[in-house]
Amino acid sequence: MSLAVLKMDGSTGASVELPEAVFGVEPNEAVVHRYVVNYLANQRQGNSNTKTRSDVRGGGAKPWRQKGTGRARVGTIRSPLWNGGGIVFGPHKRDYYKSMPKKQKQLAIKSVYSDKAQRDRIKLLENLDLADHKTKGIATLLDKLELKGKKVLFIDEGANLNPYRAARNMPGVKVSRARLAAAYDILDADYLVITVAGLKELGEVFS
Repeated sequence: MSLAVLKMDGSTGASVELPEAVFGVEPNEAVVHRYVVNYLANQRQGNSNTKTRSDVRGGGAKPWRQKGTGRARVGTIRSPLWNGGGIVFGPHKRDYYKSMPKKQKQLAIKSVYSDKAQRDRIKLLENLDLADHKTKGIATLLDKLELKGKKVLFIDEGANLNPYRAARNMPGVKVSRARLAAAYDILDADYLVITVAGLKELGEVFS
């Protein structure tokens, strides 16, 4: 499959062939699903924590004697039944991390790239060189690419800071390095805008 290379001003240049090893794979939905489940689980911090009756401060002394008061028997004021007492079955700190074989991760990434290619959701860009990190630069580029209002993932080679900073406060627009792009972000985007350099790096990494 070949795509025409678009320039920053929206004009069309020569065509470039997409690497078959990355964009010509039969999408594997089961592996992609497992990747997404693992990815979202690994984003969870697991910091929620509540105190049980043994963790709450105080409550060492018995509030009143066991018998003769006419009131219910109480051993501590930090009982879960009391205001300010411990919490029963509350959340505690835990690790949600899930592992996945490296080859399955690569297959998931290739699958989502191939799916985007099959549905004509990929645009090739000559380069992503912005003069500064102002949002206006990315907004203008999206207009010229006819992608305004779409969820777009820009994929470039290396650490390109200006586009990354320019897109930070634009909802639905992200910029990623080719070798670090997550399958979840690729799947979540409506369109992928890949630079020629980024495409070359994808071919080197996943071929």
